[in-house]
Amino acid sequence: MSLMQDDKLRLIEAVLFAAEGPLTAAEVQRHAGLAESVLPHLTVLSDHYAGRGIELVERGGRWHFQTAADLGHILRREREVPRKLSRAGIETLAIIAYHEPVSRAEIEAIRGSQVAKGTIDVLMEAGWVRPAGRRETPGRPLIYATTPDFLTYFGLDSRRDLPGVEDLRAAGLLEPVDVALEAALQGTAGEDADDDVDDIERDEE
Repeated sequence: MSLMQDDKLRLIEAVLFAAEGPLTAAEVQRHAGLAESVLPHLTVLSDHYAGRGIELVERGGRWHFQTAADLGHILRREREVPRKLSRAGIETLAIIAYHEPVSRAEIEAIRGSQVAKGTIDVLMEAGWVRPAGRRETPGRPLIYATTPDFLTYFGLDSRRDLPGVEDLRAAGLLEPVDVALEAALQGTAGEDADDDVDDIERDEE
């Protein structure tokens, strides 16, 4: 490996280390001032850090350094979320993640109940949800999608890695009473789910 290639690797490494958040390959290239694509160099660095205490990973098209997965439990720190998510917030996040881009009306149709005021704001404040433009339908409603931070926080490479309902149930993350969430993930809401959601809305009020 030539000195020039070493210098490029060191430059890209420094850019990623100094970045406040994950960067796309294009952003790395721009910050490093390089003319050619940095993807080959990112691959080399990713292989170089594989198995070390920190790793270079790509999540949703963005690159960043993170603690090795097998060491995370040792170095875990409390991560502050602006507000604790209610069950309605978790359902809304799940609907957006599995059906994005999706409008508020579409979220409400899947849940079978209105989205409480501020629920989407909390998700946006947490950095997990973003406005994704407007639907080209009458009224041009605002639509929402998840962010790269959502993928990073939950350790997903892409939305294709989202677990299915059966995966969640097998992992013990869906209790029998979680009918509303299960219905949301399946894109439907039965009468039992409506009853549960009504209870949730009353709790939020």
